[in-house]
Amino acid sequence: MRREELEQEIRGLILASVDVEGLSEADLTADVPLFGEGIGLDSIDALEIGAALRKKYQVKFKSSAEENRVFFRSIATLAEFIAQNTGMVLE
Repeated sequence: MRREELEQEIRGLILASVDVEGLSEADLTADVPLFGEGIGLDSIDALEIGAALRKKYQVKFKSSAEENRVFFRSIATLAEFIAQNTGMVLE
């Protein structure tokens, strides 16, 4: 699968999972931080996104919040996590 395709799928899942006023696909570039100074998502949003990703890709996240922060930093880091944990080869 092409990296851009996976990132686009993740982008769509995020938009479908969270309710952030004014958030658009254009705001969700691959490297923009999803939390804090970036898009400004919160922990509830992370749970909703995590549930959507688990359902679609059958991935499991770590119990460590610190490790999950690394995975949830951006769409690019989520794509890497999914690829590594599903055996997907990104082009």
